[in-house]
Formats: sequence, structure tokens, C-alpha cells
Amino acid sequence: MLGIAAAVLFFIAFLINAADLSTNEVFSSVNVMLIGLTLLALHVAGVGSGLQARSRRR
Repeated sequence: MLGIAAAVLFFIAFLINAADLSTNEVFSSVNVMLIGLTLLALHVAGVGSGLQARSRRR
């Protein structure tokens, strides 16, 4: 889920940058890209995956 959110934020950052939209400093393309990178890092780290590794006992 975090990976999909990161992809959406990267796309929004691309549109802001490609269209050369003037936004306020909080919603600039660089800040949106950094939020996307943070979500991507959390996704790669396994946060929010819901799956846990279980060990089997014999």
C-alpha cells in the first residue's frame, strides 16, 4: 500500500514539475517527491505490510 502511495506522489511531483505549476513552498514538487521517497523507504523496510514472518516449531 505504501508503494502505491509513493508512486502516486511521484506522479503528482512529476506533473507539478512538468507543467511548471506555481505552488506554495509546502506543496512544491521537491517536497512531494521527498514524501514519496519516505513512503517508498517505509514500504521497502516492511512497515505496513501486514505480513509477519512466523517460525515453525518442531
